[in-house]
Parts: sequence; structure tokens; C-alpha cells
Amino acid sequence: MAGEQVDLSNGVLIGVLNVTPDSFSDGGDFTNPARAISHGLTLTEAGAALVDVGGESTRPGAIPVSEDEELRRVLPSVEGLVDRGIAVSIDTHKPGVARRALAEGAIVLNDVTGFEDDEMVVVAASHNCGVVTMHMRGTPSDMAFAPAYDDVVGEVEEYLIMSAGRLVDAGVARERIAIDPGIGFGKRAEHSLALLGSLDRLASHGFPVMVGSSRKGFLGRLVGNDDTESRDLATATTTALAFVSGARLFRVHDVARSRDALKVAAAIVASQ
Repeated sequence: MAGEQVDLSNGVLIGVLNVTPDSFSDGGDFTNPARAISHGLTLTEAGAALVDVGGESTRPGAIPVSEDEELRRVLPSVEGLVDRGIAVSIDTHKPGVARRALAEGAIVLNDVTGFEDDEMVVVAASHNCGVVTMHMRGTPSDMAFAPAYDDVVGEVEEYLIMSAGRLVDAGVARERIAIDPGIGFGKRAEHSLALLGSLDRLASHGFPVMVGSSRKGFLGRLVGNDDTESRDLATATTTALAFVSGARLFRVHDVARSRDALKVAAAIVASQ
């Protein structure tokens, strides 16, 4: 990330900070910049190496926001966290937002649309930042409408390697790129579970794999609990299992639980 090698051997936790009024888990909780910055510090103290700031909800059915509105939401938190020495990732697919956040000190660009916008590729290539490219079938407004795959693992794998290849061809160093299968983004529960069970296949291409299963609806259905915060134990379970399967980056809401699960998983892997 950002011109320096990050030790991924024991996994890296990325804390989620949604400064939105409508995100599925914490929408409205951190629209106040002071509260958002305080939460970002809490995430870091709990063990997050990076705080991922997002200003546009990507929950199913979410309504897009303008670039100006997204900037209004994210910049105070990005600036405040960077000023306090916190490593920040910006979760956006808008080139203008990406540029401003990187100018303010964000060190990672996380694009849930897989850098399909050519201008986002230019931004990634012209900044010495880390890059996460993700797979999403459809858009947040329609991705929940009967997503179908012939071979979900193969199709997601092909897309991510193609996306990473576009970034490399544009001048982004391979070591700056991570890939994310997009758990829950345009995928039914069976699709997400298949991807979580095949992370070793994605990791075999040499790009670090990020998993963002935190508090997703399919976990709630599996454990029989609709309360999003009650899904944190299930999230920690996926963190541990995903690490064993080869993932090394984990985007989570509850850092402490996943931190402990990750420590156990890393110790088991190290003993083999």
C-alpha cells in the first residue's frame, strides 16, 4: 500500500467506516464528522491497520449520490483521520472523489465497481496508492434481482484477473493490487458460500485477496438472526476460515472479534 510493502503474513484487518445515512449496517451512525473520526480511532485501537471510509451506500436498492454530496460526506473524516496518523482507504467509484481523498492523504483506493470507469484506472495509475478491485454483478440498485451464474467461482475469477490486468497494463504495479470477490454483491447465499470456499483458487494468481463478508444478510440467515450487529461472530468465523483458505485482507465492522479469530487462524497456519 502507498509505496510500501505491507506484511500480510498474519492477515490485515480493515475497519469499515460508512459516513452515510443509508448503509445496511451502520447507516446514519457516523454522518457527524466528529463521531466518524472518533469511531475510526476506535477501529484502529481495536486492531484495524486501515480505516475504509465510504460516502455512498452500496446496499441492495441503494440510490446513487452526486459527487459533490459524496465529497461533502467523506472529506472531513478522511482529513481528520489522516491528521491523527490513521491510514485511510477511500471506498468510491467516482474519479473526482478518489482524487480528492488521495490528495488529502488516503493511501488505498477501493473500487467496488472493479475499475470499469477508465478514468478510475488513470487515477490509480497516477497515484502511488494501494488498489482494491472488486467484482459486483449489476449495480446496488438492481444487484439483488435474481443474480445467476453458470460457474460463479470461474466467472468471478476471470473478471478479477481481467480487472487486475487492466490496472497493470495502465502502469499500476502488481504489488499494489488486491482483489475482492465481492461477497454478497449481486450474489445469492450459495454464490457467496461457493466463493468463500474457493479463496485458495483466487489467491493462486498472486494478488492478495480481500474478503468483505462482514454482517452480510446471508450470514444472518445462516445463524437465524436478522440483527446486523449480532452477525459479528459469524463474520469472525468467515475471517478465520478465509485466512486459512488464503485470503489476507479482511474488511470488517467489528474489528475486535475478527482480530481474535484471525490470531487463532494465523497461529494454526503457522504451526503447519
